[in-house]
Amino acid sequence: MRTHRVCHIGICSLVSLDMERDTQRKVLVAVVLLHLIVSIAHGSAHARAGVDLSGPSLAFVLLVVFAGPLIGLAWMWKNPIAGARVIGITMAASLVFGLVNHFIIPGGDRVDHVVAHSRALFGWTAAMLVITEAAGTVLGLEYGWPGRIRPRRELRRVS
Repeated sequence: MRTHRVCHIGICSLVSLDMERDTQRKVLVAVVLLHLIVSIAHGSAHARAGVDLSGPSLAFVLLVVFAGPLIGLAWMWKNPIAGARVIGITMAASLVFGLVNHFIIPGGDRVDHVVAHSRALFGWTAAMLVITEAAGTVLGLEYGWPGRIRPRRELRRVS
């Protein structure tokens, strides 16, 4: 970024923060969209493997795993920090749900209990959900924190 006279009064640090937040927003949007794609693929793997969800589990998946991050994304246009927090919280809840059901609790939804012909796709999508949900959790909860973007001592030096 080219330095102008206004940088001496601290304006550059504000412009730089806005640019960093824009980058954070773009990455968060990409993670939410990738999570949606992986969730759809995982739902397909569930159907292919014949793994049905109970009523409460299905409700959780539809409301929290699918809708939650999308609602947070839409909310970001009106209130970016609140929307990002919704994404972070719903991704964290989805991460716990997925880890418990796919890797811990014995049953039809656990990766190593899925029928052999569907296990690879089921396991791959379950692992990708862990990755996207962990990323969404961190990015959503840290969104907009200047201390996370750049150490405070650098902000002081610029202004």
